[in-house]
Amino acid sequence: MIKSELVMRIAEQNPHLYQRDVENIVNAILEEITRALARGDRVELRGFGAFSVKQRNARVGRNPRTGETVDVASKRIPVFKTGKEMRLRLNGGAASAKKAAVRVSA
Repeated sequence: MIKSELVMRIAEQNPHLYQRDVENIVNAILEEITRALARGDRVELRGFGAFSVKQRNARVGRNPRTGETVDVASKRIPVFKTGKEMRLRLNGGAASAKKAAVRVSA
């Protein structure tokens, strides 16, 4: 799903909102998540997941085409970790979670 499809789906589910207003809301949410990550903050959306920033150290890489070594600078990358509710829904819902809990405790 791309952002425009998300906007359309939200607008269809909320006919009292204009599509341009939904688009502004989605853009504002994404922009605020981006700003928080740029500040180094962690963004947690309960039941959905958490966005954070991870530091990758400088290293020596290899150009796959030529085989020569290349210095790769350190950088910060965004990381997303799914929330428990999302993992449960993706893996068959609460029933599979109960089965897994029983297996672990036995």
